[in-house]
Amino acid sequence: MYNNQEYNKESFQNFHIPEDKSIIGKFNVHQKSGNARRATLWTNHGPIETPVFMAVGTKATVKAMTPEELIENGCQVVLGNTYHLHLRPGEKLIKNLGGLHEFMNWHGPILTDSGGFQVFSLSQLRNLSEKGVEFRSHIDGQKCFLSPETSMQIQMDLGSDIIMAFDECLKYPATPEEVKESMALTLRWLKRSKDAMTRKESLLFGIVQGGLDINMRKESLEQITSVDLPGYALGGLSVGEPIELMHELVAQVAPLMPVDKPRYLMGVGTPLDLILSIDSGIDMFDCVMPTRVARNGTIFTWQGKLSIKRAEFKEDKTPLDPECSCYTCKNYSKAYLRHLFMTGEILGSRLNTIHNLHFYFQLMKKSRESIANGTWPEFRDYCLARFTTKT
Repeated sequence: MYNNQEYNKESFQNFHIPEDKSIIGKFNVHQKSGNARRATLWTNHGPIETPVFMAVGTKATVKAMTPEELIENGCQVVLGNTYHLHLRPGEKLIKNLGGLHEFMNWHGPILTDSGGFQVFSLSQLRNLSEKGVEFRSHIDGQKCFLSPETSMQIQMDLGSDIIMAFDECLKYPATPEEVKESMALTLRWLKRSKDAMTRKESLLFGIVQGGLDINMRKESLEQITSVDLPGYALGGLSVGEPIELMHELVAQVAPLMPVDKPRYLMGVGTPLDLILSIDSGIDMFDCVMPTRVARNGTIFTWQGKLSIKRAEFKEDKTPLDPECSCYTCKNYSKAYLRHLFMTGEILGSRLNTIHNLHFYFQLMKKSRESIANGTWPEFRDYCLARFTTKT
């Protein structure tokens, strides 16, 4: 699809390790429109322009995509999964092979989560205490242990540019007592996470919890931001709660987060979620949605969401999205993509994934541009009109 030799030389030219280390962690807000803002965050592997959607590369790969293809489609940051990389192939092996950037041939910024969400999702296999979490591997049942200290060490061994503090992600719904206990534990674990950080090139982000109660969220925000860090995230959302409640909470909490630090909404979401959250002041996003649903034949377009498996596309010669300039839309018809999906061909997953990621990255690019040129309200309303009833 691409000339790999050419891209290996040129793809990462905008990503580089800054000679001036003092710039790492700098966050500059360039323009605002209401609560929405365009900014730049400097990392050890170059700048991140926000708002930004980060491609999820759980096991050191964004499924079906090469690094060159990610760059071609506008990716700035890849997210790696601490839990999965710890189990396979192991952080020590990755460190010995030059770190995660070298291991996966991605030379832009990398963010790694703490493993807390994966431990949450394995609640039937875990034993939580003040020290950390003992759990059984989903692969072979072997006993494992994660604590703030071990999570930090794993992420530092991986060579992550942005490291997430170890926290407890609660189930939904949770009682007020459970939320209070979780908030207190998350704060204590954050302080231990910061104490365990020794890699100066990495930026540690704290995670605000508090369930869906706005007062508890505000309390958690006050607690977490009392620890001075390069950035802060909203966690514990998109875990089964009604989507309207999530939108309402983000709209109330995001503007209260520090104005001079990046704001990261973890694990979210649909195009509608992203636009509403940018309007509330969120800068950074990640979600498996565009890649996961692409493999199931669900496509995001500027006209709304469509399912490529539908019979009406059997003889459709048109591209997935007439407003899209991605490789898939420039070269393939809905009829062909439906054929690939119905016959289980791997190429179908790749082409659908290329399109969905391109769409998400373009959504962020257009958001940045509209904030910069003063047309954010118009672009926001344009997106809401197209996505609210169709995505």
